[in-house]
Amino acid sequence: MTRRIMLVTHPTRPEVPDLAEEFAERLGAHDIEVEVVPEVPPTHEVVGPHQVASPKSPVPSSVDASGCELVVVFGGDGTILRGAEIARPAGTPLLGVNMGRVGFLAEAERDDIETVVERIVEGRYHVEERMTLEVDVWHEDVVVASNWALNEASVEKSARERMLEVAVEVDGRPLSTWGCDGVVMSTPTGSTAYAFSGGGPVVWPQVEALLLVPISAHALFARPLVLGPDTRLAVEVVPHSHVHGVMWCDGRRTVELPPGARIEVRRSATPVRLVRFTVEPFTDRLVAKFALPVTGWRGPAHHPADGARLAPRRAAEEAG
Repeated sequence: MTRRIMLVTHPTRPEVPDLAEEFAERLGAHDIEVEVVPEVPPTHEVVGPHQVASPKSPVPSSVDASGCELVVVFGGDGTILRGAEIARPAGTPLLGVNMGRVGFLAEAERDDIETVVERIVEGRYHVEERMTLEVDVWHEDVVVASNWALNEASVEKSARERMLEVAVEVDGRPLSTWGCDGVVMSTPTGSTAYAFSGGGPVVWPQVEALLLVPISAHALFARPLVLGPDTRLAVEVVPHSHVHGVMWCDGRRTVELPPGARIEVRRSATPVRLVRFTVEPFTDRLVAKFALPVTGWRGPAHHPADGARLAPRRAAEEAG
């Protein structure tokens, strides 16, 4: 049976076409087919409350990852999120090769192509599941749009000069009403994305939780919240404010929100499956991606009688 890989590439990075060609040739030498997902011109305008617009590189409707071993992405986190739109419906594992700046979701860097090819050919990788969100938009008691998110669903104001007034609900009970720039409802995966920039906590991926992070809320109580994984969140655009909002899923798919719109968010039963080459502590990824200073760390001391390796500080003392 022929092995097949689907490749998603960043549309504008000049080094990507040559890299994609090299990648396809290397896998082709091992009888692995590579199908490149074509680019589709983005839709720049929001298309109304009853449809979901994709202003950023929408996925062609004909693309289906069923039967593919992997969806491989050459790009940054935005391109990886595009790849997730292809991989998730088919349950296909997603492998990111970072061509951007941070690439938090990526497992490899652009200089690791040879290693990536070897791992794919030999099947030497494992897959971890990441929680996603189901999102429904209601208006006048009718569901007018449904979508999903790997990182976050955000409700934001559509006009810079006005605050958006929203009422927030947790598990069917009102929590607070805020005048704000927006509200981010995030997964642990998204805790290092938009929610992080809004002052939310970093949540380790193995923690099952939902985050709610107000953005520039004009209120005494507007702290980020960490909630249980089965929590049902809702944000209502207060009708009397006459201010429109907009909902974004992963910063890629958007729905216009008229006054009175209600956005319901819950945990999805369908995860995104990410390829990992090593069992790397999330702490190491956090330090590497954010370039965190760790100067002065000496590590825990272990007694040699325990059979444990010498800690960095013990080894340094003995070497000195």
